Amino acid sequence: MPAAADPRADRALHRVFAIVGLTADPGEALRAILAAAVETFGAVSGSIALLNPDSGRLEIEVQQGLPDDADPVALRLGQGVTGWVAFHGRAQLVPDVAADPRYVRVRADVRSELAAPLTEPGGQVLGVINLDGDRLDGFTPADLALLIRLADAATAVMRCLWQLRHLGGKARQLESLITIGQSLVTKLAPQELFDTIARDARQILNVRACACYLHDSTRRTVRLAALAAGASNATLAHAEIHPPNVPSDLPLDSCLIATVVHTRKPIEFANIQSPEFTDVIDLPRDPVLRSLLAAPMLDGAEVIGVLAVFTDHVHRFNNDEKRLLGALASLGAVALQNSRLYARVFQSEASLRKNEQLTTLGLLAAEIAHEIRNPLTVIKLLFGYLALDFPEGDPRRTDVRLIGEKLDQLEAIVTRVLSFGKAPSDLHSRWSVAEIIDDTAVLIRLKLAQAKVRLDFTPPASRLLVDAHKAQLQQVLLNLLLNSMQAMPDGGTITLTAATEEHDGAPQVIIDVADTGTGIPENIRDRIFDSFLSGRPDGTGLGLAIAKRILASHHGDIALRHTTPAGSTLRLRLPLAKN
Repeated sequence: MPAAADPRADRALHRVFAIVGLTADPGEALRAILAAAVETFGAVSGSIALLNPDSGRLEIEVQQGLPDDADPVALRLGQGVTGWVAFHGRAQLVPDVAADPRYVRVRADVRSELAAPLTEPGGQVLGVINLDGDRLDGFTPADLALLIRLADAATAVMRCLWQLRHLGGKARQLESLITIGQSLVTKLAPQELFDTIARDARQILNVRACACYLHDSTRRTVRLAALAAGASNATLAHAEIHPPNVPSDLPLDSCLIATVVHTRKPIEFANIQSPEFTDVIDLPRDPVLRSLLAAPMLDGAEVIGVLAVFTDHVHRFNNDEKRLLGALASLGAVALQNSRLYARVFQSEASLRKNEQLTTLGLLAAEIAHEIRNPLTVIKLLFGYLALDFPEGDPRRTDVRLIGEKLDQLEAIVTRVLSFGKAPSDLHSRWSVAEIIDDTAVLIRLKLAQAKVRLDFTPPASRLLVDAHKAQLQQVLLNLLLNSMQAMPDGGTITLTAATEEHDGAPQVIIDVADTGTGIPENIRDRIFDSFLSGRPDGTGLGLAIAKRILASHHGDIALRHTTPAGSTLRLRLPLAKN
């Protein structure tokens, strides 16, 4: 006959499974599970110990009935009855603890013991539930069988709660990563960027310290850019991190993070206070630091930096922590590259502005030279027509010769100035209009993002080609885009369109630049292409004037199509290249 069902089983199992609907706190759930087990089996005390993955020991998470002044017990696997159960993964019934050499006494009146492992479906032991009796043979084989069932139910409940907590933590981490990513792209000053990366990585991973290192592949050196450490989460100065005799740029081969640079993969070290790390010069001078996890900041295949986190205890980093640090390192690498690119954009813009000024000076010089050449030609012709001739020895003969030479010299100077003012024809090439616009958008994209301006451009259906000086046309577009951005201080949209139409019997490319800005003041609309006319206090009044002259040199033109308080549109015309 089959054994009779244990009448306690349904009630006990129901109590355990019902915990999922009562609490989402794993600690509270463990206390409820232990209380149900102690009551079901009439135990005088009990505990649930979980395996610590860092120390490899069983540590009591919750207890009931044990002395309040009892020292916390952390058992090695195999130590005591509980350690034996965890090591072998098998439940144990001990009728007389005094006769079992494995027993570790915590409470004086314990006579018998019952223990069962908390085992995952794959066979991995997570912990042990342990019950104590105050009399010999206090538990029966039926009790052992029921405890095994309760332990399995408790494992299922705890796995569910741990997974819920894990998913909640992942959701918070994802939200934090998004927030960090949004914050990092706004950091344009390099040091502010490094400090932010270190501080945010320390917070999200909840570690003792976080360091951001920069790698110089050319010089094969490493520099500590920022360190967030301490309970106050302060960013420490470099002088507080290394001894005074250690240089800022450290030789890569003498650094611990060289392994990360060489392998381009995350690396962890269990205890950096071990003797083998004594001579390492790139570690922070904090004796509390123990375990280290470092991830590379990659730009393609090149390691541009390393992000490292430190714990204040020996810790085994899990895969989730490694992936999280890798994601933070990737965000940091992108933000660093954006910062460097933004710096180059500013340099390019400054160069373009300087070129704009030089172009203006060149155009002004050419205009002056052109105006001088006409009266100079008349003077030279009239002087030759006079046919002045004086006898040898007459001082006026020398004067006439010198005047003629100086007129020839002036004519040569004017000719050189006019030639210099012309754009060399060999710089004109055949270019795609869409390519010129796309390249200009790349040049200014970070400035657009900072100004909260969206640039919309849909390439035309057919490929439109022009014979042009690409840099000069980019200078025209850059001036127009900057003007539009300055007309939208609170952000907005710039729309570029490119098409073709017949103009004076010839096909032309039409480029419209439309913005949602405040429009052009009515009192200057008719004169916006005049030199030195500006509607802004800090403007030079040269941008649109130069744009018009550049387009004129390309046999094109620029005009204001319309302007209202809701925005303006400027139209550029260029001859379509002949096939």
